Amino acid sequence: MDTTKPRLIEAWDLPQAWFFAIKTIYESGVLFKVESGSEITDTKKIAMVLSISHPENRPLLHEQAPCDLAYIENTYLDYLFEDTKTKEESYTYGQRLRKPVDQIQKVIEGYKRVKGTRQNTIVVRIPQDLDEPEPPCLTIIDTEIMDGRLVFYPYFRSWDCFAGLPANLAGLQYLKEYMAMEIGVAPGATVAMSKNLHLYQRQFGHVEQVIYR
Repeated sequence: MDTTKPRLIEAWDLPQAWFFAIKTIYESGVLFKVESGSEITDTKKIAMVLSISHPENRPLLHEQAPCDLAYIENTYLDYLFEDTKTKEESYTYGQRLRKPVDQIQKVIEGYKRVKGTRQNTIVVRIPQDLDEPEPPCLTIIDTEIMDGRLVFYPYFRSWDCFAGLPANLAGLQYLKEYMAMEIGVAPGATVAMSKNLHLYQRQFGHVEQVIYR
């Protein structure tokens, strides 16, 4: 089996995407031993393209996801949208998206001028992150307007499928809906990519309870 070949996972909405992804990794993922970073452990992983046709459908979270909408709305959106960070944080996604250039606003303004463009890519990672012990997992959010809908193409260098994916995709959906409203288009699909979408060994029991209940 070619362990570098990306797997295509197609889903209708975000809850289905999470379920399909954790099931695919648990049943056919390959072993990846993490030797550096925030957690040294064994994982199962796949390289993945996750195509979600209707990410706007509610609810945004699977009923068994390890986070709830209150966490997304009260905590995670600040991390994703706001340009501040605590003393304990070396960065937040929101700080990277807003400073030194407010990329969210720039993309909105760019699409208001020209909708048929391929140039509106939001960049999270910077070269100095190579010196960080834990650089951002979310690397870029590429965007495009197709058929009057704003489409997101996020790329994650590493992605915790069980705990991170549901919060990340729900937060990005809120961001997409806000941007689409400001631009004057509808929110569209999400096509997410990662070379290392994974489950930690400590999560295997929780995943079994979800997929084999």
